[in-house]
Amino acid sequence: MMTKEKEIPACPVEMTLLLIGDKWKVLIIRDLLDGTKRFNELMRSVTGITQKVLTSNLRAMEASGLLTRTVYPEVPPRVEYTLTETGYSLKPILDSMVTWGTAYKEKYL
Repeated sequence: MMTKEKEIPACPVEMTLLLIGDKWKVLIIRDLLDGTKRFNELMRSVTGITQKVLTSNLRAMEASGLLTRTVYPEVPPRVEYTLTETGYSLKPILDSMVTWGTAYKEKYL
């Protein structure tokens, strides 16, 4: 969860944007809505993201309680990422974005 050092915004929209307001986080959530993924699966599916940026975003999302990271004691280590209940609760927001984006593309492109 968020630490107490960070000020929590009074505005609910600002709070949501604080958690998922960057394009990479939304795309990571999009891909994890289908189920658990490994790091390399996310690297392939989130086009254009670098390994460093993906790692940073996954850590931030884990700290915010949006996903869990499971490390399996294998050689090489296997790491999987899964949305938490809080992460899955963002599905209606992403569904609305799909609907809006589709309508926009049909109207203007």
